[in-house]
Amino acid sequence: MHIHILGICGTFMGGLAALAREAGHKVTGCDTGVYPPMSDQLRALGIDLIEGFDADQMALQPDMYVVGNVVSRARLASGEPKFPLMEAILDAGSAYTSGPQWLAEHVLQGRHVLAVAGTHGKTTTTAMLSWILHSAGLEPGFLVGGVPMNFGVSARLGASTLPDVAVLPWGGPAAKRVAAPVFVIEADEYDTAFFDKRSKFVHYRPRTAVLNNLEFDHADIFDDLAAIERQFHHLLRTVPASGRVVVNGLEESLARVLNQGCWSEIRSFGAAVSDFSALGEPHDFDVLLQGKTVAHVSWALSGVHNQLNALAAIAAAEHVGVTPAQAAEALATFENVKRRMEIRAEIVLPGSSEAKPVTIYDDFAHHPTAIRTTINGLRRRVGKARILAVFEPRSNTMKLGAMKGQLPWSLEEADLAFCHSGGLGWDAAAALQAMGERAQVADTVDGVLAQLLAQVQPGDHILCMSNGGFGGVHQRLALALQQH
Repeated sequence: MHIHILGICGTFMGGLAALAREAGHKVTGCDTGVYPPMSDQLRALGIDLIEGFDADQMALQPDMYVVGNVVSRARLASGEPKFPLMEAILDAGSAYTSGPQWLAEHVLQGRHVLAVAGTHGKTTTTAMLSWILHSAGLEPGFLVGGVPMNFGVSARLGASTLPDVAVLPWGGPAAKRVAAPVFVIEADEYDTAFFDKRSKFVHYRPRTAVLNNLEFDHADIFDDLAAIERQFHHLLRTVPASGRVVVNGLEESLARVLNQGCWSEIRSFGAAVSDFSALGEPHDFDVLLQGKTVAHVSWALSGVHNQLNALAAIAAAEHVGVTPAQAAEALATFENVKRRMEIRAEIVLPGSSEAKPVTIYDDFAHHPTAIRTTINGLRRRVGKARILAVFEPRSNTMKLGAMKGQLPWSLEEADLAFCHSGGLGWDAAAALQAMGERAQVADTVDGVLAQLLAQVQPGDHILCMSNGGFGGVHQRLALALQQH
C-alpha cells in the first residue's frame, strides 16, 4: 500500500516509516523543522519528505494517511487551520489511522511483543534488549525512539518466523519459551493521536512488558501522576496470563499500578529484595537472581540508571529464553544510542599550555530526574574534573514550568550550569537562583555560547542536554573552541 505519514520526522513515526518501507510499502511523508538523526535516516532510506502540512498533498492519493500526534485541529490566530492537510482528509472522508494502530495491525500481529515503558530509560533499554536478542540469534524486529549505535537504524522488521531454536547458540529447553518471532518496541505513554487520547502503548498488546520507572511527566496531557498510573494499569490489562511484567522494585508509583490489578507473572528488579538485583559499580557488576549470582556485566556505560536499565533488559530477555549470563555477554558489546552521552567532539584549546582536551557530549535528557542521573553518570566517569551542564527546558512539561522547582536539585553535581531560556513562559533565572553564580541564563543560543566560552577551561566536560536540535549548539561550540 501507499501510506503518507503526517509528522514523519518524529522518532516514532520515522521508525514506523522505516518499517513500512522495509515491508515493501510505498512511503511518503510530511513534517516541519526536521533535524538529525531522523532526517538523515529517512533520506538514506529514499523516503520523500514534504515540508509543511499543505492540503495540496491530497494529490498524492495514498491508500492510507497515518497521522502522528503532532497533528491537531488547532487554528492559527488568523482563523486558518494549523494543519490544512488534516482538514482536507476529514472533508474528503479519506482513510486515516494513527501510527500505533497502523503498527499494531500491519507489523506486530503474530509477534511476541516485548514493550519497554517508563518515564526514563525507554530508548536505552529498548536498544539494550534488542541487542541482547540479536546477539542470541533471535533476529528481533525493533522500533526504538533513537538510533542504537549497534544497529545504525532506529527500526527493523526482523525475522517473520522464529529462527530454528535447535540451531540457536543458546538452544535447549529454555529457548522454547518463545513461540513466535519477537519484536521489541519502545512503549510511550504519550497519547496516540488527536482522535485517540489513549496512551500509545495500549495498542501494542505485549507478552513481555517492562515498567522501568514512573514519574510525573507530559504535563500538557496529564493532570497528575495518578492519571499516568491509570494508563500504565491499562497497559497491564493487555498482557496475557502467560506473559511477564518486569517492574522496577524501587518505584512506589509502580507498586500502586500493580495494586490496581495484574494478571501476569511479575519479575522485579533494582531493589535488594527484587528478583533481579546488582552488586558492584554501574560499569562492572554482578547480576543476582533471587540472591544468587547468575551473570557479570562489564561494559562501557556508566550511571546507576543504566545499571537498572540493564537489569530490566536482562529480566525481559529471560522471558524469551535468553539466560542472564548470555544477556550480560551481549551487553559487553552494547554501544548505547545516539544522543545518549554521545561524545561529539574532543578539542585541545589553541594556545593552551595544557594538553587536556575539552570534551563535548550530547544527551537527550529532558526531565529533571534524567538531567540529574545523566550528570551523576558523567561524574562517576570523570571524577573531580569540571562538568559544565548546558540545557534547554524544551519538552512540553518543562516549557509549562511544571518541573522548574526541581532544576537546582537536578544540576547539583555540575560545576556550572548554562540554561537556554528562549520561548519559556516562566523565569529561568529565578528558578535557578538557589545555585547562585554557578548558574547562568541566556535567551538565545548565541548568548549561551558566549557565556560558555567565557568560562571554559582545559579538561572540562561540557554536557549539552535537550530533546531537540538545540540550535546546533554542539557543532557551533566545537567550532568556537577551535578558534578560542
